[in-house]
Amino acid sequence: MTVRTRFAPSPTGFLHIGGARTALFSWAYAQRHGGKFILRIEDTDVERSTPEAVKAILDGMQWLGLNHDEGPFYQMQRIARYKQVIDEMLAAGTAYLCYTTRDELDALRAEQEARKEKPRYDGRWRPDVGKTLALVPDGVPPVVRFRNPTDGVVAWDDQVKGRIEFSNGELDDFIIARADGTPTYNFCVVVDDWDMAITHVIRGDDHVNNTPRQINLLQALGAPVPCYAHLSMILGDDGQKLSKRHGAVSVMQYDDDGYLPEAVLNYLARLGWSHGDEEVFSMEQFTQWFDLDHITASAAQFNTEKLNWLNAHYIKAAAPQRLAAEVVRRLARQGVATEGGPDVAKVAALYRDRAGNLNELADAVHPFYVLVHASEEDRAHHLTEIARNALAALRNRLTDCTWQAAELGQLVKQTAAELGLKMPQVAIPLRVALLGLPQSPAIDAVLEVLGRERVLERLNSVLA
Repeated sequence: MTVRTRFAPSPTGFLHIGGARTALFSWAYAQRHGGKFILRIEDTDVERSTPEAVKAILDGMQWLGLNHDEGPFYQMQRIARYKQVIDEMLAAGTAYLCYTTRDELDALRAEQEARKEKPRYDGRWRPDVGKTLALVPDGVPPVVRFRNPTDGVVAWDDQVKGRIEFSNGELDDFIIARADGTPTYNFCVVVDDWDMAITHVIRGDDHVNNTPRQINLLQALGAPVPCYAHLSMILGDDGQKLSKRHGAVSVMQYDDDGYLPEAVLNYLARLGWSHGDEEVFSMEQFTQWFDLDHITASAAQFNTEKLNWLNAHYIKAAAPQRLAAEVVRRLARQGVATEGGPDVAKVAALYRDRAGNLNELADAVHPFYVLVHASEEDRAHHLTEIARNALAALRNRLTDCTWQAAELGQLVKQTAAELGLKMPQVAIPLRVALLGLPQSPAIDAVLEVLGRERVLERLNSVLA
């Protein structure tokens, strides 16, 4: 059997962290077993589905690197197939037309609630043996309902939660096609999983109640039933269910906030799954290790501090040219051009160990391309007359020297020694003059990367 998994988001909003984890686990399981990962866009909710949301999902998947093997398939392009299956079910008697009006359903619900019963359709149009149905009313477009079994249980061995059983007596004959002919979610999912030969359905546990209905539908169609694995919810840092108020932001927001996709993936992989005590690992390692047996059934809690730690780790490990591209992209948003300036990869390398995210890295690199004037406080505190005299002396040495970090560092030390000053008494004012800030990486490295022309230009500006 070839393993075939799917990720099937509804394009009614962005791709959030919960959906991204589902996609990651589905992708990884297919990778682990040499199978196929299918992307399906469940867009039958016409009123809420938008092209912008579809783009947001595709952009998020691409940014994470979760490439699909087949698709994306769009349910709205498969309407003819759904109608074909519904017609076959009507002919086979596994589905039937129901003419109950909205007012009748509302009245039925009110009666059941008054009797403290679970609201459910009472099967009044179900064509059971020996039952006489009412006359078909004029002008009432029918819905199509699935003829759900009334006896026994529907059960499955969930790969995460263990054995789950539902009594068929608790499941009513749910609608599979609305009065306007559009098919419903539970029906489309079943036909899609059948047609696409899905072997493993990995999804959030908010779908547990849908699963018995879908299994009964599959069995009525004579289709194979896939293995199900329902992932527990993700809680926010505050222990609350993820929502827009509690961290459920778009995956692409993490890009905007300066996270590397590999950091986000590594973090998501550990949300409810583990491989011993391993915390940092590549996606290659993850796909070698991943299986459904080690997914925990309890809720996972989001920890922004751990994500930030991982992000800093991956920034330190990233190739210089990769960091340079990210920095250039972020500086461009601020209107800062890097062409003709210092080598961005070299500048980024100076700060990579200090940055928690790519935005911090871009902010640190910024003064190498745009002259940043020090605050009045820093100017008054660090650019004293003694400091300015030291910078003037150093400037003269810098006009004609080998422009390498080791020699540049020696020139700073020599200038300080000759004037009877300590090294920081020259290095800190030099940082303020060149970058507008009293802190930076090693001053010799800053001088080398910034370049002779800019260093002298900035010193002249401060000393003028």
